[in-house]
Amino acid sequence: MSSQNKGRQISIANSAFEETLQLLEWNKLCEQLSLFASTAQGRRRCIACSIPNKLTLSRRYLAETLEIGAIDSEEEDGISLAGVHDIEQIVSRCAKGGVASAVELLEVVETLRTTRRLRRQIEDPINRPIISELFSDVSTLPELQKLIQFGIEEGGRIADRASDKLADLRRQVQIMRIERKDLLKDLIRRFHSILQDTVISERYERPVLALKTGAVDHILGTIHDTSSSGNTVFIEPKVVISLGDKIAKLEAKIYVEEQRLLAYWSSQIGENYISLNHLYEMLLELDFALARARYGYWLGGVAPDLKEESDAPFLIQDFRHPLLIWQEYYHEGSAVVPISFRVSSTLKVLAITGPNTGGKTVTLKSLGLAILMSKLGLLLPCAGEPSLPWCYQVLADIGDEQSLEQNLSTFSGHIVRITRILDSISKHPGPSIVLLDELGAGTDPTEGAALATALLMSLADKARLTVATTHFGELKALKYSDSRFENASVGFNSETIEPTYHLQWGIPGRSNALAIASRLGLDEVVMEKARQLMQRKGIDNVNHVIEGLEEQRRQQQEAAEDAASLLARTELLHEELISQWEKQCRQSKDFEERGRKKLEGSIRRGQVEVRELIRRLRDGSADGEIARKTGQRLRQMEATYRQEKIKNHHPSWLPKKGDRVRVSSIGKSGEVIEVSDDGSQLTVLCGVFRSTVDLNAVESLDGQKPIDSAKDSVVTIKSRAALTHQSNIRTNKNTIDVRGLRVHEAEAAVEEKLRNSLGPLWVIHGIGTGRLKRGLLEWLQKLDYVEKVTGAEQTDGGAGCTVVWLK
Repeated sequence: MSSQNKGRQISIANSAFEETLQLLEWNKLCEQLSLFASTAQGRRRCIACSIPNKLTLSRRYLAETLEIGAIDSEEEDGISLAGVHDIEQIVSRCAKGGVASAVELLEVVETLRTTRRLRRQIEDPINRPIISELFSDVSTLPELQKLIQFGIEEGGRIADRASDKLADLRRQVQIMRIERKDLLKDLIRRFHSILQDTVISERYERPVLALKTGAVDHILGTIHDTSSSGNTVFIEPKVVISLGDKIAKLEAKIYVEEQRLLAYWSSQIGENYISLNHLYEMLLELDFALARARYGYWLGGVAPDLKEESDAPFLIQDFRHPLLIWQEYYHEGSAVVPISFRVSSTLKVLAITGPNTGGKTVTLKSLGLAILMSKLGLLLPCAGEPSLPWCYQVLADIGDEQSLEQNLSTFSGHIVRITRILDSISKHPGPSIVLLDELGAGTDPTEGAALATALLMSLADKARLTVATTHFGELKALKYSDSRFENASVGFNSETIEPTYHLQWGIPGRSNALAIASRLGLDEVVMEKARQLMQRKGIDNVNHVIEGLEEQRRQQQEAAEDAASLLARTELLHEELISQWEKQCRQSKDFEERGRKKLEGSIRRGQVEVRELIRRLRDGSADGEIARKTGQRLRQMEATYRQEKIKNHHPSWLPKKGDRVRVSSIGKSGEVIEVSDDGSQLTVLCGVFRSTVDLNAVESLDGQKPIDSAKDSVVTIKSRAALTHQSNIRTNKNTIDVRGLRVHEAEAAVEEKLRNSLGPLWVIHGIGTGRLKRGLLEWLQKLDYVEKVTGAEQTDGGAGCTVVWLK
C-alpha cells in the first residue's frame, strides 16, 4: 500500500473519531470538567484533553483521580492550588534570552513555593504511589527561589539590597529629592501670595508650582503646562531645574542597573528551563487530576473497573447522563432517568427499538460517554461497581448528515459516516464500540432493512459491541437466529403519549405510531383504515404479542419485588427470633445460677443458725425457757421452707383463651387464641404471625410463670414464605437515592421512606466530600426505631451506599 493511501486511511479514521466526539457532545462534558479546575491553564488542559489510547494510561488516570480525591475529601480545606501561576510563557521567554519583569519573576517564585507545599501535602509513596510519582523527579529549585526573593520585594519593587550600586544611586537620588523639595517649599513661603496653590504638583515627571498668570515674571523658570481656564500656569522654578536634570540622569542609571539585575535573574530561570518546564507540566497534570476527582464526586460517581479482556461483559447499573445531570441541577431540568447496561461477553449486537423521543438516542450517547469517561479516568455517575472492557475507540453515527452543499441526502449522509466508521475499524484493529442511530432510515424500507441486517452481521464479526436503534421489524428477529444478537426497547405510555425512558432488555419495542396519532386527534376514519391494513399484514398481531410480553415482564418484576420484600422481612424476623431465643437461654442460665447461689447462701445461713441453737441447748446453763425458744425458732424455719416450696412448685396462674401473654423466647407479647386439650400447648397471635408454643414458654404480662421447666422452649413459625440463609436483598422498592441533596433534604426523604419500610433500607448517598454521608449517619444513630446502620456490600454500592436496619 502506498504512503499516500495510508495517510488517507489515517485521516479518515481520525475524522471518524473526532466526529464521534462531536456527536456525543464530548466538548460540553469537557467544558463542565474545566469548571472544576483551579487554574486558567488547568481549565485549558481540561477543554483540550486527549483520550488515552492505552489501557495502562487510563488506569493511571483513574488511580490519580481516586488518590487525589481521597486527599481532597479528607483534608479540612481540601487541596489548594492558590499560588500556582501560568509560568509557561515566562520560562520560555527567559530560555530564549528575554527578560522577565519583576512581577513575573515573583510569580515563578510563588509557584516554586506552592509546589513545595503541595509536595508535603500529597507525596506519600506507600499510601498514594501513583499521584506521588508526579513529584518523583520534580525540583523546586530552592536556591533560585532565595536568589529572586532576596532581590525583589513583594509588589515587584527591586530591593536596594539587590546590588551596592543600586543602593548608592537610590541614596543619591533621595538626597537630591529632599534638597529640591526644600527649595520649592522656600519659594512657596516667599511667593505664596501670587500662587494659586501651595501644593507642589508634577508635570511630565518634573516638580511645578501653580502660579497666577499675571505673576509669571516674578519667578523665573520653565512653564510646563497651563490650566484650562488660562488663569494658572505650572512653572518649574529655575533654581531646581539643574537638580531635576541630575535626578533624571541618576534615575536613568537606576533603570539600567535594574534591567541588568532582571536580565541576570531571567538568565538563571532560562538555565533551569527543563526543570521549570517539567514542574509546570506536573502542576498541570495535578490540576487535571484534581478537576477529574471533584467533577466525579459532584456527579456522585464511582470508579469503573476497566478489564483488559476485550470480551469482558459490560456491567453498568443506573447510569445517569452527566449532561442531563448538569441541566437538572443548574437549569431546573427534568429528573434524570438512569439506564442500566448488562452486556454479556458473547453479545455483539444490541438492537434497540421503540417510539421516537423515547430515549433511544440518549441511551446510545450514555453508553458512549460512559466508555469515554472511563478511559479518561473519570468516575461514572452510576450505582454499584461498574465494570467494562477497555475499548480502543468509540465510533458513532447519530443524527442527520443531510447537506445541501455536498449534495447529500439523509440516507447518503448516513452511508458516508458508516463508511468512515468501517475504515476506522479496519485501520485500528483494537476493540471498538459502534453506535448507530436509526440504522437504514431514509430509503426504501425493504432495502434499508436488508442493508441494516447485512451491516450488523458484518459488525458482529469486527466490533466488540454494536448498539443500533431502529424501527425495522426484521432486525428484531435476528436474535432468534444468532446468539450474538439481543433486543431491547424503551418504555412508552400510550395513554399519556409520554416515554418512560426506561430500557427494557430482551423485549423488542413498538413504534406506537397509531396510538400517538389517535391521541393527537388524527381523523378516526384514517385511523381505522390504518388498523385494517396492519391486520392484513399481521403487524397488529406482532404488536399484541410484544404488548403481552411487556405486561408479563412488568407483572413478573412487581411479583419478584414483592416476594423479595416479604422474604427479607421474614428472614429479618427469623434472625430476630433466633437472637431473642439465644438471649433467653443466656438469661435462663443466669437466673438458675443466681437461684443456686441464693439457695446455697440460705442453706449456709440455716446451718449456722441451727448449729448455734444446738450449742445453746448443750450449754449446761440452758433452762426450759431456752429450750422452748429454740423449738419455736426451728418450727418457724420449717414453716418458711415449706411456704417457699409450695410457692415455687404450685402455679397460681394458668393462661386461657383471650389472655395476653408474653412469649419468653422472643420477648414479644401476643393474644392466646387457642389452648390444646391437655393444656400443655398454646397458639399465640403475635402481630401477623401465629406461634405454637409450650405452656412453660409463656408468662403473664406481670411476670408470673405457670410452671417451672428446665427445657428450652420451642417456637414454630407459620409463614407463607420459606426462610433462607440470605437476608441482604436489595430491590427498587427498598432503595432510595439522595445524591445531590442537602443533608436536611436527604433526612426528610429517608425518613419518609423508612415510614413505609418493613425491612432494611439501602440509602445511596455517593462518596463526594463525605459531608452528606456523615450527616446522615449522625442523624440515623439518634433514631430510636433504627437498630443499626451498616455499610453496603461492594455489589450494592460499597462506600457510596449505607444500609439502615429497623428494630
